[in-house]
Amino acid sequence: MKKELISIALFAAMPLCAQETTTMAIHPQDGKQIIYKEIYGQFAEHLGTCIYGGLWVGEDSPIPNTKGYRNDVLQALKNLKVPVLRWPGGCFADEYHWRDGIGPKENRPRLVNNNWGGTIEDNSFGTHEFLNLCEMLGCEPYISGNVGSGTVEEMAKWVEYMTAEQGSPMAKLRKENGREKPWKVKFIGVGNESWGCGGSMRPEYYGDLYRRYSTYCREYNGNHLYKVASGASDYDYNWTEVLMKNVGHRMNGLSLHYYTCSGWSGSKGSAISFTDDDYYWTLGKCLEIEQVIKKHCAIMDKYDPNKQVGLLVDEWGTWWDEEPGTVRGHLYQQNTMRDALVAALSLNVFHKYTDRIRMANIAQIANVLQSMILTKDDKMVLTPTYHVFEMYKIHQDATFLPFELTTAKKAVRDDRVVPLVSATASKDGNGVIHISLANIDLENDQTIEISLDNLKVKGVSGRILTVNHINDHNTFEQPNMVKPETFNGAKVQNGNLKVVLPSKSVVTLTLD
Repeated sequence: MKKELISIALFAAMPLCAQETTTMAIHPQDGKQIIYKEIYGQFAEHLGTCIYGGLWVGEDSPIPNTKGYRNDVLQALKNLKVPVLRWPGGCFADEYHWRDGIGPKENRPRLVNNNWGGTIEDNSFGTHEFLNLCEMLGCEPYISGNVGSGTVEEMAKWVEYMTAEQGSPMAKLRKENGREKPWKVKFIGVGNESWGCGGSMRPEYYGDLYRRYSTYCREYNGNHLYKVASGASDYDYNWTEVLMKNVGHRMNGLSLHYYTCSGWSGSKGSAISFTDDDYYWTLGKCLEIEQVIKKHCAIMDKYDPNKQVGLLVDEWGTWWDEEPGTVRGHLYQQNTMRDALVAALSLNVFHKYTDRIRMANIAQIANVLQSMILTKDDKMVLTPTYHVFEMYKIHQDATFLPFELTTAKKAVRDDRVVPLVSATASKDGNGVIHISLANIDLENDQTIEISLDNLKVKGVSGRILTVNHINDHNTFEQPNMVKPETFNGAKVQNGNLKVVLPSKSVVTLTLD
């Protein structure tokens, strides 16, 4: 029998308090479903300083860069093993005309970004810059095409420009702009939020548009497209019903957007100043995504019992008020341990439904909403959410392992009930078993007893992401307030695990 290494990622924090016992029984032999690495996808929109200043500074910038891309951000994203990156939006996508972003930069037209703060967009970051970035990161590009203000011809020629070999008119134009070899582009989104900023459409009308637009998204020279229809906003189950009925298997995937947000009018609350009640409400709202996913999946199952159409949660995350003193409409927010726990709980949910969920893209990669990275001039900080993704990357393309979890629950505002411990488990191709746990309790530790179906383990080591207060976060002045450190709070007993999981922090453990 081959030796198995077991890695465990645990969410917890200081200080130590009275303990309660949680039990978890994992069944390594029963795992069948793969956790697609694309569930760890990212999203980059022309919004605020996500692109300009976050990913791209230009070759003439004094900020250290490689061909215009920030070196510090590039390295951080490589360490994250980003599997897929969605671009150029978001709402921006349905006002984006790709020809504006090709050719000599000095000839590219400028425009007003009507969706996000009225910022002037100079189009210096376009198709070549995005697809070259994906090649540098080793990730799949996910292009969001313009249905709202574009044309079928425009989208068709964009696909041709990106993926056709020599001999076609768009391939000739691409070569003139400095790229002879086509890129590999797998994921193509046919519109974005077509019920809202993407055109204020009814699902029946959008369904017919999807059928038309997607027909002309051709496959060139062995490049296979995974075509994604613009799906519902959180609780709009009728949208999914209509598209599954009227479009069905003409689409490879259907998107879903879900934000942990208090509402769409008035204040959404501060990212760093919140009450304990606000904190627990946030996690209750975050976990409600599971019921939303279940209901959309049930509708999809009715029309697609063999689960050929994927569900892509291609926008998700927290949405708070913009930080004071920042540009209105740029959606720049700080990122605390509360956000890190939202990330952990959400990923734990996604793992459970990978028979249907093919991708998820957190919003967004830099300087916008629940970002991985914050930048200011030549400074960069990694957020607590970044560290969650870095620790959880062990689950990418691993096999999900079934388990039973018994834990205490807490009633929170708006009649929600949340478990104090959340979990997931997986086994990678080398036989390494990974377990992730989250303790959301602000005061109490959780003693977790984990049975492993008699797997033999000898020792354990680990890392912990610890905070003293739930609103702790990293700043340009204190970039390492929240960072991983060595953890010694787990041990092997009779072949099983006993972990004292403090409140509000993150741990990864490896057993041999």
